[in-house]
Amino acid sequence: MTEPPMSTDLTGLTATVTGAGSAPADVVGNGRAVATLLARRGANVVAVDRDASRVEDTASYLNESGGSCLPLVGDVTDDAFCREISERAVAEYGAVNMLFNNVGVGGPQGTVVNVDLEKWRRTLDVNVTSMLLTSRYAIPKMVAAGGGAIVNMSSAAGLVGGHAHIAYAVTKGAIVNMTRAMAAQHGADGIRVNCVAPGMAYTAMVASQNMTTEMREARRQRSMLQTEGTPWDVAETVVFLLSPAAKWTTGVTVPVDAGRTAGERSNPVFVFDKEISS
Repeated sequence: MTEPPMSTDLTGLTATVTGAGSAPADVVGNGRAVATLLARRGANVVAVDRDASRVEDTASYLNESGGSCLPLVGDVTDDAFCREISERAVAEYGAVNMLFNNVGVGGPQGTVVNVDLEKWRRTLDVNVTSMLLTSRYAIPKMVAAGGGAIVNMSSAAGLVGGHAHIAYAVTKGAIVNMTRAMAAQHGADGIRVNCVAPGMAYTAMVASQNMTTEMREARRQRSMLQTEGTPWDVAETVVFLLSPAAKWTTGVTVPVDAGRTAGERSNPVFVFDKEISS
């Protein structure tokens, strides 16, 4: 029996990527990494960020590298701007086929007892409501195009407890179940919705928090693979889920975390000729 190839060729398709800028300039972010891989595989990219210089830098890089990228500057918690994103994508490229909901903030420290309520609400808006708004206007465009794919950005912190920022952990957990609900509600329209949950990758957002060499090493040692992840590791998974190669995959959350959420790293101990785990 001849099997059809599972294609990651995205030529002629259009993808919106939120949070597509990167800072600092020498460390790439997840959004820019995904935008770059999408462009390399033939997709038109609508790159969205609230920082004009960062998103224009991403667009310049992609366009100069032979891709096609439209930069848009605005706040994805704003309903009117989110409507504009999809309308501009259709006007420029004719359709919206893919959406990567990447924007997120770390939010305030604290537990439910002492978290700052105003910052809590802002974190909910940025991390969750923004995804609702961008999807609200992208999905009808995808339906008009015959179907589409969405990937939402969660975090390993949304799958386990023990995070110092209650707002971050709660919002990233909400994204996981929002993904399931969206997949169930829009599957009949040909819309696939999946989620990625990265672990301790070294991204632009992490670098901006004055991460020391010692801190990076401690993070590396906490993973089962004993390696430090990069935004390119995350991007490969995102682009696969957006591509036709994942055409039968929807409603799932994929940890990209070197096994961190699978549990504690095991150290085998050998006793005579039998292996036990300590």
